[in-house]
Amino acid sequence: MVVIIVGGQWGDEGKGKIIDLLAEKVKMVIRAQGGNNAGHTVVTGDGEFKFQLIPSGILYPEVTCVIGHGVVADPRVLIKEIDQLRERGLEPSNLVVSERAHLVMSYHPIFDQLEEASRGDDRLGTTWRGIGPAYSDKIRRIGFRVGDLQKEAFMRKKLAFVVGQVKNPVLTDLYKEEPLDWERLLNEYLAYAKALDPYIKDTYPIVQEALDRGDHILLEGAQATMLDLDYGTYPYVTSSNPTAGGAVTGSGVPPTKVDLTIGVFKAYTTRVGYGPFPTELLDAVGDLIADRGREVGTVTGRARRVGWFDGPVARYAARVNGVGSIALTKLDILDELPEVKICTAYDFRGQRYLHPMANISHLKHCVPVYESLPGWQSPIGNCRTWEDLPAGCRAYVERVESICEAPVDLIGVGPRRDQFIDRRRQPLFG
Repeated sequence: MVVIIVGGQWGDEGKGKIIDLLAEKVKMVIRAQGGNNAGHTVVTGDGEFKFQLIPSGILYPEVTCVIGHGVVADPRVLIKEIDQLRERGLEPSNLVVSERAHLVMSYHPIFDQLEEASRGDDRLGTTWRGIGPAYSDKIRRIGFRVGDLQKEAFMRKKLAFVVGQVKNPVLTDLYKEEPLDWERLLNEYLAYAKALDPYIKDTYPIVQEALDRGDHILLEGAQATMLDLDYGTYPYVTSSNPTAGGAVTGSGVPPTKVDLTIGVFKAYTTRVGYGPFPTELLDAVGDLIADRGREVGTVTGRARRVGWFDGPVARYAARVNGVGSIALTKLDILDELPEVKICTAYDFRGQRYLHPMANISHLKHCVPVYESLPGWQSPIGNCRTWEDLPAGCRAYVERVESICEAPVDLIGVGPRRDQFIDRRRQPLFG
C-alpha cells in the first residue's frame, strides 16, 4: 500500500507527527520534494526531534528512509542531522539519498539573500536557505546532483564553468560583491562527498523492488498545498510542488500505485511570511492561539501568522490532492475558547467563492464568511476515543468533514506521539 501525506494549508500542519505515527507499520518513507526550508518536529518518549531533510520515519531502524530525487539537499544540513542522530545514540544506517537529488550549493543562499534584498518592499519572505536558486539552477541545467559528489573530475570541470562563467559575473557586475573561489568550493564539497558516500544510491531499483514486494510505503511531502508553485498563492510560494502530484514526481512511485492521500490540516490556520491570508486574526484570540500552539517556525524561528480554519482553502486542497482521509492536528489548542469560527466562503465584490482565487489581489481583499460554533472549554489531551471528546468538539470536527468532503480519521489532541484519536474501523496498514 502506498500512502501520500500532504499539507492542506500553508505548512506547519504537523505532517512529521503523522508520518511518525504511521511509519511504525511501513517499510519505506520517501521524502519527495523541498529542502531544508521546511521542518518536521516529532515528539517521542526520547524527547523532541526536528528534521529538515531526513524523513521523519528515521526513528524506526527497520524503515528505509529515502531522500528522493525531487529534493534539493544542502549537504551541510544533512550531515549535521546525521551527526545529531548519532549523538543521541541513533545510527541512520536506514537512510538512502538519491543520486538524482540536486545539491544546494553554498552560493545558493548568497543569491537567495541578494535577490530577496533587491525586491525591496516586494520581497517574498524566503527562508534564505537557497532553495529557490537551487531549483532554478536545476531547471537551467547548471545544477549539481548528489551523485556528482562521487565524480571529482566532473565536479572540477563543471564548477569552474558554473562559477566562472555564470555566477561570478552576476555577483561582481550586478550585485558588486566579491567573486567566488571555485577551487575552495570544490574542496568543500569533496569533503561532504566523503561523509555522505555511504548513503548515496540510485533509488530507482530500491523503490521499484519495494513496490514489487507490496511493501507499505509513505510519501512524505514538505510545505503544503497553498505553497505549491502552481496551486499556491503565487508568487508567495515555495519553489517545488508539495502536492500529491509532486510527491509522485519526486519519489519515482507511479501514480497508479498510490492507494490513498492523507491531507493534514491544523484545526486552525497558520502561515509564515508574506502573502494573502483571508482568515488571519490580529487580535487577542489570535495571540491566545499562537501562544497555546507555540506557533514559531521549526526552521526559521519566525512567528507564524494565525487565523481561523479556512474552509475554502481546505476544500480546495482536498480536491486538488484527491484527499481520501484527513488528519486534523492541534485540536486541543482551541480548548479554552468559548466560541470557534470556521470560514465557509469568501465574499469579493458581492460574489461568493468556495475556493481561493488565483488572483492573489482578489484573495487579499476578499471578506471571509464565518460560521460560529460553541467552544467546548474542556481539556481534551487525555481523550483517546471519539466518544471521549466533548459534544462541541465533535460538532467542530464534523463540520470540517462536511466542508472538506472527506472523513477526519486521525485527530491530534496533544503534542506527544500517543495523543491521537484514530476513528478508523480498520488500521491503515493492517
